[in-house]
Amino acid sequence: MQRFILAFLACSMVHNCMADDSGYQLPPQEVVDIIDAPPEPAVSISPDGEWLLLVERDAMPSIEDLARRKLQIGGIRIDPAANGQFRVDYARGISVRRRDGDQPVRVPLGEGAKLASISWAHTSRAFLYTLVTPRGTELWSVDIDRPGEPRRLTERLSTVLGGADWMPDGKHVICRLTPESRGAEPPAPPKPLGPNIQESSGNVSPTRTFQDLLTSPHDEALFAYHITTQLAILGLDGSTRLIGAPAMIDSAEPSPDGLHLLMTIIKRPFSYTLPYHSFAKEIVVWDLNGKPEYKIVDLPVEENIPIEGVRTGPRSIQWTSSDPATLVWYEALDGGDPRQKVPHRDRLMAFAAPFSAEPRELHKIEHRAVGVSYFHDRALLAVTEYDRDRRWIRTLLHNHAQPQAAPKVLTDRSIRDAYGDPGDLVPQRNAHGHSVARQDGPWVYLSGAGASPQGYLPFLDRQNLDTLATERLWRCEVGQLESVAALAKSSADAKPTIITRRESSTTPQNYLLRDLQQATIKPLTDFRDPVPQIRGIRKELITYKRADGVPLSATLYLPADYKPGTRLPLFIWAYPVEFSDASTAGQVTTSPNQFTRIRGASHLTLVTQGYAVMDNATMPVVGEPETMNDTFVEQIVSAAQAAIDKAVEMGVADRNRVAIGGHSYGGFMTANLLAHCDLFRAGVARSGAYNRTLTPFGFQAERRPFWQAQSIYMNLSPFTHADKIKEPILLIHGENDNNAGTFPLQSQRMFQAIKGNGGTVRLVMLPHESHGYSARESVLHVQAETIAWLNRYVRDAKPASGEK
Repeated sequence: MQRFILAFLACSMVHNCMADDSGYQLPPQEVVDIIDAPPEPAVSISPDGEWLLLVERDAMPSIEDLARRKLQIGGIRIDPAANGQFRVDYARGISVRRRDGDQPVRVPLGEGAKLASISWAHTSRAFLYTLVTPRGTELWSVDIDRPGEPRRLTERLSTVLGGADWMPDGKHVICRLTPESRGAEPPAPPKPLGPNIQESSGNVSPTRTFQDLLTSPHDEALFAYHITTQLAILGLDGSTRLIGAPAMIDSAEPSPDGLHLLMTIIKRPFSYTLPYHSFAKEIVVWDLNGKPEYKIVDLPVEENIPIEGVRTGPRSIQWTSSDPATLVWYEALDGGDPRQKVPHRDRLMAFAAPFSAEPRELHKIEHRAVGVSYFHDRALLAVTEYDRDRRWIRTLLHNHAQPQAAPKVLTDRSIRDAYGDPGDLVPQRNAHGHSVARQDGPWVYLSGAGASPQGYLPFLDRQNLDTLATERLWRCEVGQLESVAALAKSSADAKPTIITRRESSTTPQNYLLRDLQQATIKPLTDFRDPVPQIRGIRKELITYKRADGVPLSATLYLPADYKPGTRLPLFIWAYPVEFSDASTAGQVTTSPNQFTRIRGASHLTLVTQGYAVMDNATMPVVGEPETMNDTFVEQIVSAAQAAIDKAVEMGVADRNRVAIGGHSYGGFMTANLLAHCDLFRAGVARSGAYNRTLTPFGFQAERRPFWQAQSIYMNLSPFTHADKIKEPILLIHGENDNNAGTFPLQSQRMFQAIKGNGGTVRLVMLPHESHGYSARESVLHVQAETIAWLNRYVRDAKPASGEK
């Protein structure tokens, strides 16, 4: 470790601001061993709760895998060799085990398999998986009674805009294939055919700053080539039925009765300023021969939508789960503009097969409709709406068999009120494979995270839809983190049998079968600790208050060999979150009992290097939704001061050796803190946006465009205060960041601004990496850079002027 630091210091002093340290670096070996540890298997539970799939994964892909060819067009990233969206997070094995059995049976995937997805049939009698090969993507099926005999259904699957879905009979699959006659990919022109031109006149279209957009006619040709697919229904018996002609299919959803298809077809002209999901579309109902039955709507490019608004006309079109073939959708009654004052913002429409009558209005909705839940009883429908002005969410239960009755209120709370969250309806797939609320008589089930002052304590309730009375069936014990993974068995007159995931700070997540009626517990898995060497790390949920009285919290980590009273260098990791009121801002939304598992570019490796770490230190920004950012800087500085004061008061931190760090909006926060206070010796800002004039139509919860709040955008931009950043800052960014707003240019220009003003700054651009970092080489390099930077400027720093 000492040799590594000396080499880093020597190289930095020699090269100063020039490019240096060629090649990927490694952190200390103990960190390498922690990051390289393989993850525990993922578990997929069958819909009936009788079967488990154990999915084996690797820790990280290689930079070679990340560097393979990809197309960044239309707002997505396409792997042309796979005929799918680009990805590197593959699994490598599947084992099938009966829930109450012992020995799993391994599905033979072959050496070096790249397992991309798994999907259970709603019958629980089979599952699908996809494999990515050098020739494309294959779709396979497995009969649950013969897991050692998988069957390949096709080797021409296209997953560019979606995957394979089960048909309602559970014996067929609807999917998109690469057309047999599509030919070779359009070649790039040998020379430019002319300039790429865009023009607009009088077209008000405030849009966020998206990336990976189309830029040229050749991009358009490539995009059309890769999204043009042949719709097909494949049988588990090996049959193939082609539906219609190849088209630019965005989605194809079968009706519950399996006789109709809800089709979304992308249309030209494409947009150079929006991703594909905002392109012009035709939404139409087909029969199973590909013949149009009813055109619902022709949608233009979504260019003229107000900030936080919605398009006019039908939107969120979907089949109801409880009817054979009935469509529902929302329509805006306020022109899609959230600033308009109207008694109802939306209405809910319905339209049933054979689609010969007119669509009918089911309900007018006071606020913006954001979700619909279905029940086995087709007369019941729950609509969730969002009040933008109050940042409030409400769910109303409608009974169409009693049209004159007022709807019942299921949920009515602030979106940030975690303590008041009653949980989500536990879903169940009905006989047609569509999702409905699990229900026994009048009882439905609610599963929630259970935020509390002690941290998350997940729960399972049931609620009587007739009386709205709620009964607590189970809650996680204090000292554990256990949540509901599935309901295995339930009835109206007994407590259910559930499958849960349980972990603690020192024991990995494992699955249990809990019979709540008999109060018995049976372990289902026995995954071992992959990193026992970090088990001595101390972990504690701490609470404290900001100067204005707003409650705050963080999870404090201390080294395994920590001796009480020792003041350590402190690293604070945070991410600002907006709240409308102080009461919800102070709620604890973490758990000290989550299994301590250090993965990827995690900052928690610093604990192994002798640092105290305050993780997820809350940085609330409280205020009215329209103006809360007016005091953003003052609020995060006050929260940072409170965090440091707490750690110093506890005797674990040295006030003169504190660093701050964050990712994305947390990187933005980090740069702002270094510019506007003197609390920190250094900072680490990853994948941030530092010049808000480059995100002029809003960012995070900011609703005002730049031209309505120029002073706010300028004051909140660390770039405009680069001359004030005197503490050393490490900037890290993926060269291929695709997150809206966090262009790699943001870190490059921030580096130039700080450097040009004489500050101490280091810029690390990671080849091929996106907003998060995935390749092993990149992750370990981030670890090495972070540890070396903080050791130099924080842990081993000489006292500043005036310090003792």
